Amino acid sequence: MPPRIPTQADFTPLQSTLPLTTHFPSPPESTTAILILLHGLGDSEIPFASFARNLNLPGVLAISVRGTSPLPPSLIDDSATGPHSHWGDDLTLDSNTGELDPDPGFRRASERLMNELIRGVIIDKCGWEMSDVLVFGFGQGGSLALGMGMQHTLKGVVTIGGGVPRSMAGGKSDTFVLACQVDGMEEDLRRWFTNVQIVKWAGGVRMPRDREEVFPLMKFFADRLRSF
Repeated sequence: MPPRIPTQADFTPLQSTLPLTTHFPSPPESTTAILILLHGLGDSEIPFASFARNLNLPGVLAISVRGTSPLPPSLIDDSATGPHSHWGDDLTLDSNTGELDPDPGFRRASERLMNELIRGVIIDKCGWEMSDVLVFGFGQGGSLALGMGMQHTLKGVVTIGGGVPRSMAGGKSDTFVLACQVDGMEEDLRRWFTNVQIVKWAGGVRMPRDREEVFPLMKFFADRLRSF
C-alpha cells in the first residue's frame, strides 16, 4: 500500500516529549518526502519553522523539532526570550579548547527522534520509509543530523556548521550530504560519507541570508527529491 499522508493529529501525542511544528505542502496530498529540521545549541524550533515556511519545498512536509534538553539557566543570556534547548546527552567542556564539547553524545536525542517521530509516526503509523526522510541541522543540530545519516540511510542530510559526531560513528554511509560552513571538517566528512558536497559563503557559521546562499540548499533538495 502507498504511504498515508500524515495529519496534525498524528503528531499531537509527541508534543509533551518532542515539541514540534509542522509545515505541510499545498495541497498536503502532494507530499512525497519528509524534512526534519534540527536547531542549534540554545535555540528552539520556532525560527526553523519560519525557515521551513520560507523554503516552502514542493511536496515536502517539514517538521521543526525542539531539542530534547533545556539549556541550563547559567548559559542563557538575560535578554534572550523563548525556549532554549540542546540535543546533547550532557554539556561538557572540551579539554583542548575550553569551549563546549561539540560532541556531547546524542544517544537520547537520536533515540527519541528515531523511535517516537521517524519510526513511531512516519514509518510505522503512516507507511513511509527511511529513504523518504531528509534531515537539516544547524550547529549542534547539524552534528546530530550527520549522526543520524551515519546510522541510517536517509534521503539526504544538510548540515550548517555541524561536524561528524564520533560518538555516533559506524561504517561509511551512503547518505548524501550537503555540508555548509564546515572549514577544517572536510576530510572527516569524506571519511564517513561516500557522497559529500561542500559549500561555503562569506562570514562564519550562520544561516543563509540571500538567494545566492540559499541556492545550493535548494539545488541539493531538488536533486534528492528527484531520486528514488
